[in-house]
Amino acid sequence: MTSNDFWLTNFVMPSGDRTAMHVAAGHIAGYGTPPAGADTTDAMGRLLIPSLIEGHVHLDKVLWGTPWPGYTSGTTVKERIAREKAIRGALSVPVETRGALLVEAEIAFGTGHLRTHVDIDPDWGLGNLEAVLRLRERYAERIDIEIVAFPQSGILASPGTADLLDAALREGADLIGGLDPAYIDGDPKGSLDIVFALAEQHGRGVDIHLHEGGPLGLFELDLIAERTRALSLSGKVTVSHAYCLGDATPDALASSAETLARAGVSILTSAPEQSMPPLRPLWAAGVTVFCGNDNIRDTWSPFGTGDLLERANIAARQQNLVSDEELHAALNLITGATAEVMSLQGYGLSPGDRADFLLVDAPAVPETIASPPRNRVVYKAGKLVAGTL
Repeated sequence: MTSNDFWLTNFVMPSGDRTAMHVAAGHIAGYGTPPAGADTTDAMGRLLIPSLIEGHVHLDKVLWGTPWPGYTSGTTVKERIAREKAIRGALSVPVETRGALLVEAEIAFGTGHLRTHVDIDPDWGLGNLEAVLRLRERYAERIDIEIVAFPQSGILASPGTADLLDAALREGADLIGGLDPAYIDGDPKGSLDIVFALAEQHGRGVDIHLHEGGPLGLFELDLIAERTRALSLSGKVTVSHAYCLGDATPDALASSAETLARAGVSILTSAPEQSMPPLRPLWAAGVTVFCGNDNIRDTWSPFGTGDLLERANIAARQQNLVSDEELHAALNLITGATAEVMSLQGYGLSPGDRADFLLVDAPAVPETIASPPRNRVVYKAGKLVAGTL
């Protein structure tokens, strides 16, 4: 036997069953009783769950490794964008160094897959993308990184950005992003036309930041759903934040949820204190909702650790998810739902799936969400990448 062929024993599945798992060639070979003489690793009664999946983060924005920047509140999004650019432009610590600190933290917390948005505009050029591409290569054996080319300064509002987004997709970005097409670009139809034209041209998915609330935000959701259906992009388009769903009337919410479900548009939430999209109505309508940490210790927020179990806990508290069934659903926000959005193949705990999982000191999934355990043991493709047993 080798370290790439072993049996993990004495652990509890999310279902509550206690069993042993055979890991071979980086995959789950099966479950059962280890044969005599097998190489075994004792999980010591821990709970086994699939790798966590970070649905939304900004590796190029994080300020870990730099002096505390000081924070303000109450400014407009445009003012905060300008302030961020000034602070980041003066930093002596490069993106790759700062981003690596966050990647290491995510891995230690049990993240096996990560979607990051990377700022692209005429001031940054493709520099942020190039740094994150290096991070992706550097950590390829420990975490999978998916990159969204993100126009933080707008597209129409920042001439030249459309061409740079096109170049970013050719250089290795996986998805095309967008941002508040009415407020930032002043032309929701024109802005979205560019985003979806690039998606069609490159055969890529879409992930659009939408902070705009009220009827305007709902109108923009309709525009996004309309373009998603027209280009047959069902399952490949995400709207991040969608605060308009959190402040919509029940009738407007029901109508929008039906439209999103029919088009196959998913919703990403970081579980904000206000205007969080309501999970139960969206789930009932068939909308895929997933979770991410979003801003972590950057110019937008002083908070965040990179712990997705903590983020799922916040989401559960925000939405008052208290039953065991609902706490299992909260875990799904950072596992199965995100895997569906990212079209991950071989993800999960079934025989044949890749052996990406973590072990936590908790007796069951509900307690894991209600009180995220600190001690975690993390495997990627059957190899120990963080923690100790």
